[in-house]
Amino acid sequence: MTDILQAQTTRENYNVRAEEYADFVQDIFAEPLEPGLAVDRAMITLFAELVVAQGHLSTADVGCGPGHLTSLLDQLGLAVEGIDLSPAMVDIARRARPDLSFQVGSMVDLHIADDSLGGLLVHYSIIHVQPNQVPTAFAQFARVLVPGGYLLLSFQSGGDELTGWEAFDHRIAPAFRWSISAAAELLQTAGLVEVARTRVEPGPRNRFHEGHILARKVS
Repeated sequence: MTDILQAQTTRENYNVRAEEYADFVQDIFAEPLEPGLAVDRAMITLFAELVVAQGHLSTADVGCGPGHLTSLLDQLGLAVEGIDLSPAMVDIARRARPDLSFQVGSMVDLHIADDSLGGLLVHYSIIHVQPNQVPTAFAQFARVLVPGGYLLLSFQSGGDELTGWEAFDHRIAPAFRWSISAAAELLQTAGLVEVARTRVEPGPRNRFHEGHILARKVS
């Protein structure tokens, strides 16, 4: 599948299932939390605290879907905007939070000024980017972050047997899971230094291991 066809397929499939997906994630962090979701929320909270501490609050939620995590980042004190490939998702997000900014856009071509963001959240959206385009996306992340700005990258991963990337049967759009080490090496190449990583075991809501990488743009 070409890069353009991948993006078109992802956009169209999420447009069709936008309302269904929004219902699925609406109360994703409602108590009681499964362990994997508790880690998700803890990593997002840590990310927000670090962005606030470094003093540059402007943040983008890239691949924001219906804006549920954009709203959470706003509640955690960040000046956040949401960006998503799917116009239908952006419409839902705008209806839910008309006070926040949501735009249609691609993570491989972010229409954001250089050195302008203190934080980037990329929560399980990198999986829909063709592997050969992932370095381009990571270079975009590094470009828009201020020196010292933070990235939280979350994605489907694997156990020790996964050393690179692997396609998997996502229920909405073509997708790829990554080893944490392989993703961290590409981030390093882009100028984003790993601060911490977390691997979550498979559970009731996740067939695969899940990876979280907290990284920071070098000065």
